[in-house]
Formats: sequence, structure tokens, C-alpha cells
Amino acid sequence: MNSTAVLILVVSFFVMLIGRVPIAFAIGISSILTTAYLGLPLMQIAQLMVKGVNVFTLMAVPFFIVAGEIMGAGGISNRLIKLADALVGWLRGGLAMVNCVDSMFFGGISGSSTADTAALGSIIIPMMKEQGYDECFATNLTMTSSVQGLLIPPSHNMVMYAMVAGGVSVGRLFLGGIIPGVSLGLTLAVYCYFMAKKHNYPMGSPFNLKNAVRAIVDAFWGLVTLLIVVVGVVTGIVTATESAALAVVWSLMVGFFVYKELTLIEAWHVLERALGTLAIVMILISTSQVFGWLLTYLQMPQMIADAILGLTSNKYAIMLILNLIMLFLGTIMDMSAIILVATPILLPIAQSAGMDVVHFGVVMILNLGIGLITPPVGGTLFVGSAVSGIPIERLCKTLWHQLLVMVGVLLVITYVPEIVMFLPNLIMPLN
Repeated sequence: MNSTAVLILVVSFFVMLIGRVPIAFAIGISSILTTAYLGLPLMQIAQLMVKGVNVFTLMAVPFFIVAGEIMGAGGISNRLIKLADALVGWLRGGLAMVNCVDSMFFGGISGSSTADTAALGSIIIPMMKEQGYDECFATNLTMTSSVQGLLIPPSHNMVMYAMVAGGVSVGRLFLGGIIPGVSLGLTLAVYCYFMAKKHNYPMGSPFNLKNAVRAIVDAFWGLVTLLIVVVGVVTGIVTATESAALAVVWSLMVGFFVYKELTLIEAWHVLERALGTLAIVMILISTSQVFGWLLTYLQMPQMIADAILGLTSNKYAIMLILNLIMLFLGTIMDMSAIILVATPILLPIAQSAGMDVVHFGVVMILNLGIGLITPPVGGTLFVGSAVSGIPIERLCKTLWHQLLVMVGVLLVITYVPEIVMFLPNLIMPLN
């Protein structure tokens, strides 16, 4: 191993990261510096970058991003809130539980924590404040419950993980995320109930079966998007990429012709936002391909694995160490970059501890989801602050309650793998 090259690669990357250089450029520049030092042809960088994005499965990412944006703009948000309110709004602290449930529904369509917070937060946070909820509690709950969207399919982050992990089944990953995602939402709902009892938060209107049926029917067409993706991929009728394309077509039809809230002008803005997000993701993927290749070339995965396995051979301790590493990375780096760079390093260590590749993927996604709501670079935290108008400093003072709940769920799914593996092994068993 070339120690100097490792130092150039790692130190230059973190120096640029601290200097607030965009992470895609930090990864690319540090890779160029290291390649030049090693005397390798710079043309190899261009070839690796092209190779990184020349993957058929990767086409699912832009389609899922566009579908999520369309459904968010096509009137689905209000209908999901009404549906969640009809189902749980009558309980003590019902509106807080509505927040958890509508994130469960919307996350299963958008696949994005930040999109969930932006789309639903602008509606639900003012509603909670009007009913007497603490504004920091309302905002923090919106952010933490939005992480369900990363676990409940479709999730473009899981597609990226599947690609980096060596072609693991996207269908099995999607199935593996369902129970943990729903469990996170239900756990947060229970937390809300106890907080409502403690602070005497209000109850909603009594349960009305007629209103519940009407809300289900009204939201049905939007929820079909989720069925198209999950059922299509799991049954093998379509690939993940084809299901994502179908989701775009369906969401356009629902927005234009069923809910009739999507206009041509708004559709254009949707494409603009999606292209902006996609440009960032694709640059990250291409530069991370070079960075990952250099890590392997310099034998860093083996070095890190030897260091961790040298500390302990206990599989439970190894799982805890991996969680701590991912939680730390999540606080300082973008989620997509961590998936692309850290997966080749950490996955072999996880497998040595007996973790299935699907199990580790779900654990990683939840770890990085927690990172999205923690400073200093939590993207969802910034969105939540912008939507609510509350400074990040104020949000962080009370955020730790929900973070403890999320970490508790994380530890449970880490040490009880059956929670993740039950549906994949039941519906899509390995031959």
C-alpha cells in the first residue's frame, strides 16, 4: 500500500469538505491529485467516470426522481394528509400521528426524505401549530418521520446501493425496507402518543367510517404508483428501471387527468427540479467510481477491514462499529456519496460478521437517513428549517428525543435481521 497516496486521497478530500467545496468536486479533485501522484494515465479517470454511469439499472434513478416530483406537485400531498387524518386523527395527539402516517404514504411514492419534508411540512407544520403543538416538535417530527421514505419502496438510494453492492436484487432490497420503514413510523407514532399525553395535545374529530372510505378512494390513484413499482419488480413482470418509467407515466396521467392539479407550467418546473437533482446525483456517481477504484487500488478496504477485525471478532461488536462509522459519515457527507464510496469498504466487513447484503443495505440506508437530520450537513434538517422558519440551532436542542427513537429502531433491525429478511425470503427466496 502506498501510504503517501492514501494520505493525498483522504486528506485532500476532507480538507475540501471542511472548506465547503461541493462534495462531487471534492471527490473528483482528490482523485485527480492521487492519480497524478501515482503516475497513472489521467485518461483512466475519464474512462472510469463514463463506466460509472453506463449502467442500465442506474436509469431507474432519474425516473424515480421525476415520478416523486410529479406526484408531489400533482395534488397527492393534501390527499395523503386527509387519508392519514381519517385513519388516526381521532386519537390523542392524532395530528402528530397523521404526520407519521402521511410520511409513510408519501415516502412510498417520492422515495425522498427531503421531498417529503418540503411537500408535507409546508402543510402539516402550520396545522400542528394551530392546534397547540410546539413548533419545534412539529418540525422535528416531520423530518424524522420523512426518513421512512428512504426505506419504503421505491427508493432511488436503494437502487444505487444495489448497483454498488454488485448487482444485488432491487426487488429483495425493496421488500427488505418495508417492515423497517413501517416499524419506524409506528414507533414514532407511539412516541407521539406519549408526548401528547404528557403535554395534553388535542384529539381530533371522532372516527368516521364514511370519511375514511372517501379519503381512501380519493388517495387511491396516487397510492397505485407504489403498487406499480413494488408488485412489478417483485413479481418480475418488469425490471426496476421499467417500473420507474411506468411510475412516471402513471403519475403524469394522475396529475393531469385524475386529480387535474398538474399544469403544463408546473410540469416544466417539475422537470427543472428533477434535472437539478439528477445532475448532482450523476456527477457524484461518476466521480465516486474513480474514488472507489483508487480506494481498491490502494488496498484501503482490506486495511480498514483488518483494523476493525483486529479490534474484535465478535459479530455484534462489529455490527455496532459499522453503525457508528455510518452514523458519523452521515453527519459530514451527502447520503449518495457515502453509499457510493463506503459500500465497497464496509460491505465485506458486514458480510464477515454474517450480515446478508440486503440486511446491510437497509441498515446503511437508515443510518444515512439519520444523518440527513443531523448537523452539520443534514439536507433534510436544512429543508425543515427553511419550511418552518425555525433556526437550526433551536431545532437541534429538542431533536435528540426523536433521534434516540430512530437509533433504537436502527439497533433493533441491526440485531434482529429477521425484521429485514422476512419479506425478501418469503416472497423472493434465493434459489
